Amino acid sequence: MMTEGGQAEPSPAGSAAPGRVLLVTGMSGAGRSTALKTLEDMGYEAFDNLPLSLVPALIESIAADASAIAVGADLRTRGFVIESMLEPLDAVVGRTGRELKVLFIDCDDEPLQRRYTESRRPHPLAGDRPVTDGIRLERRVVSALRDRADLVIDTSDLSAAELKRLLTGQFSLAAGGLRIFVTSFAYRHGIPRDADLIFDVRFLDNPHYVPELRQLTGRDPAVAAHIEQDPDLAPFLAGFWRLLEPLLPRYEQEGKTYLTIAIGCTGGRHRSVYVAERLAAQLGAAGLRVELAHRDLVQSALVAPGALTTAS
Repeated sequence: MMTEGGQAEPSPAGSAAPGRVLLVTGMSGAGRSTALKTLEDMGYEAFDNLPLSLVPALIESIAADASAIAVGADLRTRGFVIESMLEPLDAVVGRTGRELKVLFIDCDDEPLQRRYTESRRPHPLAGDRPVTDGIRLERRVVSALRDRADLVIDTSDLSAAELKRLLTGQFSLAAGGLRIFVTSFAYRHGIPRDADLIFDVRFLDNPHYVPELRQLTGRDPAVAAHIEQDPDLAPFLAGFWRLLEPLLPRYEQEGKTYLTIAIGCTGGRHRSVYVAERLAAQLGAAGLRVELAHRDLVQSALVAPGALTTAS
């Protein structure tokens, strides 16, 4: 929580999130097994592909000892019937005083097809038909469960490390208030799918068109000095903070534990990097837990320096 002065109010020492049962489901091949392994590393009792008829008894038997339970299930799980699978889970978590959360791991059709092709594994619903037919059928089958999910994570463009970051931020067992992830990005590489708030800073003067600054980044003092000369920077940063500061305690009051703020410019190298650094520093100074990353800095470094279309 934040106080009126913008300082973070510390959580009681040793406090922990309420015991929960997390149902991990989603599209086959989207990363559900990886998510379960990550949750297990985080301290969850993890179980995968058990017959769903056995899950309620399992939860009741370990509820007194396990701080949190993660149950993996997809259409390959015996007894996977969406219309009836959540009702017994809701009942058992109610009896054990837990909370039920549903995590849906999703992925676009093209990367899913590529994963199946590269692993030479058949899709469970494809039979002797193309993988794409199985993916389309599965998406129709699980659409209602996706709609019911408390959180959907799209792994189409996520690395294993990024998936771990998201899971840790959303489902950490240690209480500690709102955690904030700030990232810069390039619009030409697409908007971050996991972003909660997105801000466009392409209106700022672009250091890309200054030859001696082009190969530098928003972390370099010379680039920072150039951007700071823009008369619209200071009003933007002040207004940005006035907008953001009152939202943070409200997010926390509503039970949100992880907030991703994305700052974008054309190439993700200069303006977005500089503003993301400034924002992360201000959030940290306010006593908030903040992580910072620059999604497209490596990619922007690989672009030919003379191409005007790569302007950041």
